[in-house]
Amino acid sequence: MMRSTFNARPSTWLQLPLSFDVRQMQRDSSQFIAGDWIKHFNTGAYEYGWSCVPLRSPGGEAAHIVPINEALYADTPQLLRCPYLRTVIDQFRCNAGAVRLMALAPGAVIHAHRDAGTALMDGLTRIHIPIQTSPQVLFSIDGESVHFTAGHAWYMDASCLHAVENRGMAPRIHLVIDCLTNAWLQALFARAGFVPKAAARYGDPSINDGNVHAVITQLRASATPATQAMADRLATLAQGSGT
Repeated sequence: MMRSTFNARPSTWLQLPLSFDVRQMQRDSSQFIAGDWIKHFNTGAYEYGWSCVPLRSPGGEAAHIVPINEALYADTPQLLRCPYLRTVIDQFRCNAGAVRLMALAPGAVIHAHRDAGTALMDGLTRIHIPIQTSPQVLFSIDGESVHFTAGHAWYMDASCLHAVENRGMAPRIHLVIDCLTNAWLQALFARAGFVPKAAARYGDPSINDGNVHAVITQLRASATPATQAMADRLATLAQGSGT
């Protein structure tokens, strides 16, 4: 299911050339009982059950599931119980921030949203490795339906509008690794046929040729040195684009 290198469309998702033993991953993940799973903190983002087991967290805290930029991450006691998952993580020859098992209950839905700062070009790359899944578990990524198969490593540009549904009869369990982008990871993505998206012309993805002049007008109305400087910069960029 790897994308062709001849596809010039930017990669919103990608299967990476890595695979893992599903049975061994399931053996590690199945030891965690209901009380080990921590309800996801963003309760407004989902329905019917989304929970985590932290494997790497700030300070290695056993109950910490909130990723924090610049935190000192360490292995949790839970990871010490998972020898095979430890080897899976070690196959990524880059530093790792948060690492979590993430379970989505049968019938559960994660509503459409965006996660800023978790794309390859942001310096923090979020990788999904399905441990337990079914074809009834579907991501919607910028309107495209995608199923991530078990035992493989998958990337999703989480700055895209995305949602998840588990229409199956069993929980979906993913190992989710926040990798710090380095040369090894970039080379791995290149092997998989990754096509980067162009940098935002105006520095902010929400500003485009269609609305830049309205944004400039709003900034001019603020009449502060900072907003005037920003308006001047946008006006120069807009002039260069011919808008």
